[in-house]
Amino acid sequence: MSENKFAEMSNEQLQKNEKLAKAATYTLIVMLMLLFGLSMFLTFKKGFTPLTVIPIALLPIVILKLGNIKKMKQELKSPNL
Repeated sequence: MSENKFAEMSNEQLQKNEKLAKAATYTLIVMLMLLFGLSMFLTFKKGFTPLTVIPIALLPIVILKLGNIKKMKQELKSPNL
């Protein structure tokens, strides 16, 4: 979502979307950490596998989602004219 879409939303919609985005992002972070741990275990046990690269490849999604959450918080704090 772009910043313009955040400005067009009502405060209630922003709060709802922020809550949903936080839950999804934190769940993704936990799952990626678990996947990273398991892939490291498999790397030490059986050697390098393509599974090792997946958590690193999905990390930009987490970074983008955290950026969107930050933009939503800024929009909620800004006065709506």
